[in-house]
Amino acid sequence: MKTMSTKYLGAVAALGASLLLSSCASGAGAAAETPAEAQTISIGNEYGTAEIPANPERALGFYTTDTDILITLGITLADQQPIRGDSGFTTFPDFFPQEALANVTPFANYPEFNYEKVLEANPDFILSGLAYDTEIPKKLNPIAPTYNYNGFDGEDWRVHFKETAETLHRTEQYQAWMDMYQARVDEIKARIKEAGIEPVVANMSFYDGKIGVDCYGIACLVFDDLGLKITPLARDNGGEGTQLSLEQLDKLKDIDEVFTSVGVGEDRSLLQTSDQLNASTVWKSLQFVKDDQIHSFNMEMVYGSPSGHMALLNEVEKALLP
Repeated sequence: MKTMSTKYLGAVAALGASLLLSSCASGAGAAAETPAEAQTISIGNEYGTAEIPANPERALGFYTTDTDILITLGITLADQQPIRGDSGFTTFPDFFPQEALANVTPFANYPEFNYEKVLEANPDFILSGLAYDTEIPKKLNPIAPTYNYNGFDGEDWRVHFKETAETLHRTEQYQAWMDMYQARVDEIKARIKEAGIEPVVANMSFYDGKIGVDCYGIACLVFDDLGLKITPLARDNGGEGTQLSLEQLDKLKDIDEVFTSVGVGEDRSLLQTSDQLNASTVWKSLQFVKDDQIHSFNMEMVYGSPSGHMALLNEVEKALLP
């Protein structure tokens, strides 16, 4: 965790006196619908209560997925927004709506959280999906009214997206995105059916000498939406997926198409460049390896947001229907 300066702590203390009672909450305890002319939206749950501006003018998303949700819901952004500070990220993901971010300056906020920069952005509302860390709401609530939720609880991110939209009275914007997404799904499903293909797909990684096949992130959500056959390995072990040693690679023989996440600027993953894998006769004999059917996608798509989900849908379309 980044060490906070005396200046920052003093500013938070001053803000805390006036804003602590306005601290935030997730949609689970949202109050009844507020009249359209209301200036604020009252919410409350285990994180406290908040009077959130009905029309924020300087909203901040604490993680990049939150920023994307704010944009999709038509909420005005503060002129500074957090991004990842690792894996090659120096700006917002290229699949985000660039026009909405044209005048927004990014600052690194992961893996170390930069509360000083959050304070400097002077937000009038914060959206944070990182409430899995219960210390984060305690630090954000005094800075500005904050809507906290745990976007990394294993739930389909769209459940949280819907709850957020309902709480912020932005269901029309939510439904517009859902309708647009479903239209794309229907279009791609029709093309897959017309092509007469039934590939077995897998979300795969290679780490610490082992192949991982699982449903981490949103890949399997996209696969399911398209009605694709997902390798059973992805949901074995109580849904946790499968870890395979180099001696077990033959278990991958029924997979046709592989998808794997990579950092910025990485066109090929460890599945394609690892000397350990490339030295394996079994690995090189797998059909998806021989046919180079290993498709890399930006790792920021993994965590689920409107633009990320749509972007991964497009990546799957390009892979299956070039």
